Amino acid sequence: MAAVLLFVAVNLACLFISADLARGQRSFSIDYKNNCFLKDGKPFQYISGSVHYSRIPQYYWKDRLMKMYMTGLNAVQVYVPWNFHETVQGVYNFTGDRDLERFLDLANQTGLLVILRPGPYICAEWEMGGLPAWLLQKPNIILRSADTDYLMAVSNWLAVLLPKIKPWLYINGGNIISVQVENEYGSYYACDYNYMRHLRALFRYFLGEDLVLFTTDGNTDKEMTCGTLEGLYATIDFGTDTNITEAFSRQRRFEPQGPLVNSEFYTGWLDHWGDQHAVVDVQKVSRVLGEMLTMGANVNMYMFEGGTNFGYWNGADHDTRFRSVVTSYDYDAPLSEAGDPTEKLLAIRDVIKQFRDIPSGPMPPATPKFAYGFVSLRKVGNISGLLNTLSPLGPVESQYPMTFEELKQYYGYMLYRTTLPRDLSEPTPLLSPLNGVHDRAYVSINGVFQGLLERDTKLVMNVTGQQGDTVDVLVENMGRVNFGSKINDYKGLLSNLILGKDVLTDWKIYPLDIDGAIAGGWPHTEIQKSPPATQKEPSSTGPTFYMGTLQPNGLTWDTFLKLNEWTKGQVWINGVNLGRYWPARGPQQTLYIPGPLLSTTLPNNITVLELEGAPAHLRVLFMDRPQLSITAQHH
Repeated sequence: MAAVLLFVAVNLACLFISADLARGQRSFSIDYKNNCFLKDGKPFQYISGSVHYSRIPQYYWKDRLMKMYMTGLNAVQVYVPWNFHETVQGVYNFTGDRDLERFLDLANQTGLLVILRPGPYICAEWEMGGLPAWLLQKPNIILRSADTDYLMAVSNWLAVLLPKIKPWLYINGGNIISVQVENEYGSYYACDYNYMRHLRALFRYFLGEDLVLFTTDGNTDKEMTCGTLEGLYATIDFGTDTNITEAFSRQRRFEPQGPLVNSEFYTGWLDHWGDQHAVVDVQKVSRVLGEMLTMGANVNMYMFEGGTNFGYWNGADHDTRFRSVVTSYDYDAPLSEAGDPTEKLLAIRDVIKQFRDIPSGPMPPATPKFAYGFVSLRKVGNISGLLNTLSPLGPVESQYPMTFEELKQYYGYMLYRTTLPRDLSEPTPLLSPLNGVHDRAYVSINGVFQGLLERDTKLVMNVTGQQGDTVDVLVENMGRVNFGSKINDYKGLLSNLILGKDVLTDWKIYPLDIDGAIAGGWPHTEIQKSPPATQKEPSSTGPTFYMGTLQPNGLTWDTFLKLNEWTKGQVWINGVNLGRYWPARGPQQTLYIPGPLLSTTLPNNITVLELEGAPAHLRVLFMDRPQLSITAQHH
């Protein structure tokens, strides 16, 4: 640790020399006398919107940025999710949908400045708030603090990320006008100023002394006290139900001079499974936005487009209990999940018109949508019978259960297998006494589904069977907590399962690489080789795979997949993980499918992992509109 700090201190001296050479005429700074930002020496007010490149396929980046520009925004605010780029420790990915520099370049070409929020923690309702799950391999690590292991990992990551960012700074000829250090740190229990000082030193070392660095915190004294630090400009965030004057006077107590900034003005809100779909009133958003801009405040709208939690990237909250965030991150934002302009967007544009000239010309239209109709699926088999394919390396044997993190499988699913220690002719309770199922466990005996255990809500179920019967417990990671004190969110079976009065032991634990198998063409390629067995199998309950194909029709338009009467699971199209479905719990009823995922000429492969029970009809429906609430309304 001392070595890292020394390295930073020694090298700070070099910066002052190089910064002047690169600068030329461009500058972005804070005018403390006149309470505003200065861009190239002139007063500047930003009107910005949040957009997450990690939630939008790269082929749509340009479209979304153009719509933001045409609404009258002059900036976008962007998070960098660390775990999206360093999923495996020491292996960095900045290609394809992870090509941050391409995104910055497109924003620049579109005429948008960038407010960058590189974390290391971002919240964002994203898996573990953007922190990589491999950090949890250190059992006692204190995340978001000056813990040596944590700081070492952060320093290594920022040493990769920040040099990529530096050429994109506005003062270096790029479009990044300011950079946030950490994120809403005041809402975290640690309140560790040494951690924030370490980050400040790293950001200054890699990005120079002339860049505006800032913090963002919630509208309370405690949050502003723990989240702010001298040398980092303190900004605040709040939504439509807040007294603006009070909120900005709170910012003023922490920053007596300088621009007023609302870094997250909430245009909408997120959904958890089991919530009503969140809606924030258009008139309220317009009114409060207008009031803030009239005061000369700088505003970033969170979100301007939310996008989608594809794959396993959704986060979760834990207040009284664990609550997982849905796949859609539509957020009731001005641009819909599919990037379509809404009534809210047009209302916001009308407000912005009163404060600055907005680009002439039409708003780019909604991308075309198509209802491809029904597709029938057929059963491939249940997970217990497919382990050779899904877990090619075979099981790890352990007397007691091990977590996902211990086995270095961070996302998705793992299967825990053991045998019944004795005959159970009467229903016998199987329980997780320490609430150790994180997050849902699907229990089968000899391949027959018995029921499930669920974190915080269902800690016991009954089973019957004979001594020596195979017990399979498929555990699903539903997304790690992304906010608050419970972000050390281990997954899998965290403690023993008790059957009657026996502790279950001698486990075979199968890490499942379902995504790898499907990306490689399974099950469609396998089935071509060997036709499926007859369909007269036991009822389709428990974790089971289904497959089908959507025949090409020459179009690759966006569409929405509805799994009517299916219970809960995961869907892949052409090898890409679209995310989770859970229509019974709701509110979300359809999954967004970006058109470019589809082929105009080849059959489109659909793979479904249904965890609980499929309907008899085995059909799925491709619709031309989303349904994000349980009642069939669409906005």
